[in-house]
Amino acid sequence: MRTSFRGPTALFGLASLAFAASVAAQTVNPADEVEAETEGPITFSANVALTSEYRFRGVDLSGGDVAVQGGLDLGHESGFYVGTWASTLDNDTVGFGDIELDVYGGWSGDVGEGVALDVGVIGYLYPDAGPGDFDYVEFYSSLGFTLGPAETTVGVAYAPEQDSLGGTDNLYVYSDVGVGIPNTPVTLTGHLGYTDGFLTFTDDGDAFDWSIGAEANIYGPLTLSAAYVGAEGDIAPGAYDFVDDAFVVTLSASF
Repeated sequence: MRTSFRGPTALFGLASLAFAASVAAQTVNPADEVEAETEGPITFSANVALTSEYRFRGVDLSGGDVAVQGGLDLGHESGFYVGTWASTLDNDTVGFGDIELDVYGGWSGDVGEGVALDVGVIGYLYPDAGPGDFDYVEFYSSLGFTLGPAETTVGVAYAPEQDSLGGTDNLYVYSDVGVGIPNTPVTLTGHLGYTDGFLTFTDDGDAFDWSIGAEANIYGPLTLSAAYVGAEGDIAPGAYDFVDDAFVVTLSASF
């Protein structure tokens, strides 16, 4: 993510799919996190969350403070969907306003036995940012595999050359793993991602990010998750460390 300075630096959220949206660290579609509220050709769903930090691909975007998040999704039985997701930010540390608003659309559906495809485009918007270019567009695709209690997702997101990316582009590839513990509501989760381009905090423009954690349904629509999250980065002495490892706890609900 871009910092308040304009150099080769480290947006969910592809808002963030499946395993790590609760820590806001991956490129994933929030439509996968929520449950349909109505039956028929059109379904509506929503999600809200309170998280100890907003981490996007391992990068701290809330200045180490609590973030409030939520989204709305509209899906069609054909597999096409549109939605929006938002999170509070810390302008003092990230430098592009107090709100991130993501707007996305795409298609998802089964393409084989235990195999699901998701493709789409997302716009990362910062409506109260100061002067400068901050909004950008990213295209994404992922394949999800289910085998018994285990689920794996592999995906890629590409942001083409844009002024908000310093006139360059950005490539992100990642993998998520979730394994349910039999006879319990607990799922163990893991994530590994790699960024090549403008949206890193490294001098050479590439970086890994990671997380490992667990989540559990605790009551009705409520889910509690906890993860240890981090990313590579080169931080100047005395500057805020956006990529310092952190333990992130999230309480979320889907409707």
